[in-house]
Amino acid sequence: MTSNPSAVSVITGNKAAAEAARLARVQVVAAYPITPQSQVVEALASYVETGLLNAEFITVESEHSAMGVCIGASIGGSRVFTASSANGLAYMCEQLSWAAGSRLPIVMGCANRAMSAPWNVLNDQQDAMSQRDQGWIQLYCRDNQEIFDTFLQAFRLAEEVHLPVMVCYDGFILSHTVMPVEIPTQEEVDAFLPPFQSSTIVDLADPRNINPVTLANPRGNVEGTLCHGYMEFRSMMQRAHVDALTAIDRIDEEFASQFGRRTGGTTRSYLLEDAEVVLMAAGSLASEATVAADFLREKGVAAGVLGLRSYRPFPVEKVVAQLKNARLVTVFDKSLSYGYGGPIFIDTQAALFASEKRPQMHSYIAGLGGRDIKARELADAAQSSLDWLNEDKGPKEAQWLNLQL
Repeated sequence: MTSNPSAVSVITGNKAAAEAARLARVQVVAAYPITPQSQVVEALASYVETGLLNAEFITVESEHSAMGVCIGASIGGSRVFTASSANGLAYMCEQLSWAAGSRLPIVMGCANRAMSAPWNVLNDQQDAMSQRDQGWIQLYCRDNQEIFDTFLQAFRLAEEVHLPVMVCYDGFILSHTVMPVEIPTQEEVDAFLPPFQSSTIVDLADPRNINPVTLANPRGNVEGTLCHGYMEFRSMMQRAHVDALTAIDRIDEEFASQFGRRTGGTTRSYLLEDAEVVLMAAGSLASEATVAADFLREKGVAAGVLGLRSYRPFPVEKVVAQLKNARLVTVFDKSLSYGYGGPIFIDTQAALFASEKRPQMHSYIAGLGGRDIKARELADAAQSSLDWLNEDKGPKEAQWLNLQL
């Protein structure tokens, strides 16, 4: 079919995800719906049914099976896509590590939703962040345009570094909210994203095992070739994640040169150049924080925002460089590592530990289970932290924003 000219459409975040997958020419879609991502696979089903997308659409009985289909299809040489949320993502847990350990370039959308129990279908980022050590790259989006752009970049990234990529965006806040999104033509996307090239060998004339049992130490195969042990595989995955930091920024630059838009790569900054106080967050909360920074600027506080786009791999050097001139960093986490604190706060604090110039850091837990957060409240929290610092009160315990007890 002939592509329509590039145009702006007012669509939901879920529709943006589906449009990106369609234009990426995915070949296999594994589908098991769960709120709030159901609309993604529903849209893709309609594209396949009407001929807009030439792909195999495979419905399965669970999220665990959905990722199993993606693993098999990716090994078989197809560009694959799926989406999930919350407990569905948790149900994939075993298969997530299998996909990453197999170095498969699977791309998955995660419409972030609170984990149960108790049941909650609203937004926080606990679901994706609870899977941070499975070996997947995790990218977080601020708005619907960024959802679309990030998915296109994710396919390039996954297929270059041979790691699966999870594109995360806030459930309902973005997944079901309409915004203007510029949709390029198929020809423009094809120029940015080349056809899928499989890195696995599937050949009846050259049969081989996929992921056999691997022992601790390297050992020779039947032909006498010394093969990696388990630790060598894990070391290579770690190096691939480190290499991905450069790849994420570079691919974003290449995307910008073609489409005229930047996502920021691993991070996205706002008014950081002279910022005394930095508000830090991921997802749509980082966008809300830019409004809060404007409020603070109106009061004479030099405020800026550091939006974290790549949570895994964590951009340590870039975060340190962007925060080195700040006096105070307030981190707003929509997730919690129980018994310790907010994951972004913890990782940022660790990143800054060896830095010669370390700002004070204050932690805020916010928005769990869809609890509303307004820009004024972010600004008030940052102002409160600045007042605390100016009064030299010492360390400040993590605060729960809008907690009602």
